[in-house]
Amino acid sequence: MVAFYLFIPVMLLVISIFTDYFLHKLQNLPPRPWLPPLPIIGHLYLLNKPLHRTLAKLSAKHGPIQLLQFGSRPVLVVSSPSSAEECLSKKDIVFANRPRLLAGKYLGYNYTSLVFAPYGDHWRNLRRVSSLQILSSHRLREFEPIRADEVRLMMGKLFRSSSKRPAVVQVKPMLVDLTLNAVMRMISGKRYYYSREDVLTEEEKENAHRFQEIVTEIFKLMGASHVGDFVPIFRWLGVSKLEKRLISLQAKRDLFMQELMEELKESMGNCSNGKQKRNMIQMLLSLQKSEPECYTDEMIRSIMLVPRNNLFMFFYFRF
Repeated sequence: MVAFYLFIPVMLLVISIFTDYFLHKLQNLPPRPWLPPLPIIGHLYLLNKPLHRTLAKLSAKHGPIQLLQFGSRPVLVVSSPSSAEECLSKKDIVFANRPRLLAGKYLGYNYTSLVFAPYGDHWRNLRRVSSLQILSSHRLREFEPIRADEVRLMMGKLFRSSSKRPAVVQVKPMLVDLTLNAVMRMISGKRYYYSREDVLTEEEKENAHRFQEIVTEIFKLMGASHVGDFVPIFRWLGVSKLEKRLISLQAKRDLFMQELMEELKESMGNCSNGKQKRNMIQMLLSLQKSEPECYTDEMIRSIMLVPRNNLFMFFYFRF
C-alpha cells in the first residue's frame, strides 16, 4: 500500500516532465539544459551563489542561448556577444520590459522609476529627461573637474597608505569611495566618504554616516532575491523579512533624499549668483519651477537613483 502511494506522485512527476518536454518542442522555444524543470520551482534547484557564475557554467555546458524556468518566470540566458547584440539592438523592444520584482515595488516607487518602469510612454519620458538633462555629454563635461578632483584625492590616499609599513593597500574600498563620492558630488554637490584627516562638523558626520548606512543596505538588498518573485504563493502567504527591510529602507532613503532636496531648494533661493555651477538635483529643481506637474519631488528622487543603481550593478557583478 505504501509503495502504491509513492508510485502515484512519481508517475505524476514523470508525466509532468514529459508533457513539458513535448510542449517545449512544439512551441519551438530556445534550447535549455537537459535537466528538466521541476513543478513549481522550475530550474531553481540548479542555481548556486553567486548567480552570474552559475549561469556562466550552465552556458559553457549547454550553449550560449538557453531558456531556464525560475519558478513561474521564464528566463532567457544569453552569453554570446552576437546573440546579446541581436537582443539589445535588433530585438530591443521585445526585451525592453523589466520584471516586476519585489525590490522594484519599494525601491522603484511601485515600478515607476527609470530602472524598474515597464517600457512605454512613462519610461520614454524618464529616459528623455535623463539623456538630455542629466547624462548628456555636455552635462558630463561640466562635471569633469569633480571626477578629476576625486581621482586626485584617491591618489593622495594611495600614496599615504603605501608609505606606511607594512605597505598593504586595499584598493577596492578606495575605488568604491572614489566612485560614490564622484557620483554624489555630481548629483548633490556633497561628499559622503571621508578620510581620517578631513575635519567635519557633527552634522556632516551624521549625514555621512546616514548615507553610508543607506548605501550599504541598498547593496545588500538589491543583491538579495525573494523566493516570492519566482514562486508567487510565498508572497501571498504574508509579508516576509526581506519585504519589511525593503519598506524600512525605502522610508529612510526617501527621508534622506527629501531633506537633501529641501536644503538645495533653500540654497538656490538664497543664492544671488545665477552663473554658479549647478549639480543634477539643482538642474531638476530649476525645471520643476517651469513644469511642476512633470518634475515632481518623487520623479526627481527616482532620477537621482539612476547613477547609483548603475554603480551598484557594476560593483555587484564585477566583484
